[in-house]
Amino acid sequence: MKVLISDNLGEIGVKMFQEEEGIDVDVNTGLPPEELKKIIGEYDALVIRSATKVTEELLEAASNLKVVGRAGIGLDNVDIAAATKHGVAVMNTPGGNTVTTAEHAVAMMMALTRNIPQGTSSLKEERWDKKKLQGREVYNKTYGVIGFGNIGSIAADRARGLKMRVIVYDPVVTAEHIEKLGFECVTIEELYKQADYITIHVPKIKQTIGMINKDAFSQMKDGVMLINCARGGIINEADLYDAVKSGKVSGAALDVFETEPPGDSPLFELDNIICTPHLGASTREAQTNVAVAVAQQIIAYLKESTIINAVNVPSVTGDLLVKLSPFISIADRLGCLLSQLTEGKLQEITIEYSGEFHGLDLSPVSISVIKGLLTPMVADAVNSINAPILAKEMGIKISESTGLESSNYTNLITVKLKTTEMTNTVSGTIFGKNDLRVVKINDFRLEVVPRGYITMIHNIDKPGAIGSIGTILGENNINIQTMQVGQTSEGGKNIIVLQTDTPASKEVCAKLCDQSLVKSVSSFEL
Repeated sequence: MKVLISDNLGEIGVKMFQEEEGIDVDVNTGLPPEELKKIIGEYDALVIRSATKVTEELLEAASNLKVVGRAGIGLDNVDIAAATKHGVAVMNTPGGNTVTTAEHAVAMMMALTRNIPQGTSSLKEERWDKKKLQGREVYNKTYGVIGFGNIGSIAADRARGLKMRVIVYDPVVTAEHIEKLGFECVTIEELYKQADYITIHVPKIKQTIGMINKDAFSQMKDGVMLINCARGGIINEADLYDAVKSGKVSGAALDVFETEPPGDSPLFELDNIICTPHLGASTREAQTNVAVAVAQQIIAYLKESTIINAVNVPSVTGDLLVKLSPFISIADRLGCLLSQLTEGKLQEITIEYSGEFHGLDLSPVSISVIKGLLTPMVADAVNSINAPILAKEMGIKISESTGLESSNYTNLITVKLKTTEMTNTVSGTIFGKNDLRVVKINDFRLEVVPRGYITMIHNIDKPGAIGSIGTILGENNINIQTMQVGQTSEGGKNIIVLQTDTPASKEVCAKLCDQSLVKSVSSFEL
């Protein structure tokens, strides 16, 4: 079996591959995409960091590829949906650099507060800017943490050690969990209003892109300082420039950027913005940790079919994976669908298995439901190892039942999600050997292939509804791939599920909602 390491990897990881019997490893870094595409078909495994882009086009050429291993946590450079379609497991190493990244965020805060980069630069230019570079204490200041995952919680703990008041906002972690660890749980508006420092520790997903923008800055305390060691694009850089220029933000420390490398960014014109070139995970210890972890994971998968820390397949041994693979896939899609259908803080999830599941260990399937549910919220930070732990930290109650008979399907998985605002239920099954289908959404029966861009419309069952919907989509150059119509048993109400080539924007959804026979519209991606 052949392994290609296409980005720089710690020497110990390379050595582990070299010493493993039955595995040949090539280290070939810095390849242009076309060169990588030419050779990728030879390899069973690909080891990357952030430089290599694992695209649909590359995966099409990777005829023998079984696994992609990321030495680190971020998977912005991997098309996970395409990898799943091609049967390629995608693994990361989420535990290797959490401490390192949290420490970098705290270091950036201290450097920003005490003008350390500016002081160094001025001295090297033979200036003595002692009065100009006066700083301030962090003692007794309010430290606002956005995102209370592995890294955010460590950063909060370090700030507490500096005798700062720590307040936390996280839309999915329960207040009880945050307060149990000794921190204050607040709304995002309260955090903006109270924090002297704001540090960002959320993943880059649809809901967080551009979340720190002009409107957010207007709510912040005058003179706030901002630290981002998470992902570029969470802060709107043009709005940050304006906020710093106006004095609303007295300084910012950035380790990540919308485009990397950022080139000649206007932000670099401002003396009170300090920057590092994505160094959050760049310590000797962290690189050793992730190199060892990714080597162990890929060796275990290639030699034993054992999956560890995969983001698109639960951790399970090879024999059981063969039996459960299609159910694991539909379970993941049901969780992902529910997550995007439902608003409010998650409270309870119930998983029911009906039909011929007797004698099977269904825990990997249940974990897949949970992982699918949490992925749209926390992106690459969730995998089959930590999904149950994250759910527990969020205060989600999980219950399962098996052995119930299904009158209509050989096997049926039904998942019900209760939040503070609503309850939704979806059911899915397998047609043939591997054809995934969602067959029920709440009271509506239908058959939907759970992939791609989906628009779901609740409407009144009267003539003209479907025609008006098609007209609006056509006027906006959105092509319908498939359409499924579901109806409640009592009739009168429909649900229309459209799969389209491109996503329906907020503006298009609003136009659809304006139709007299349309009650609600939601758009999401599976």
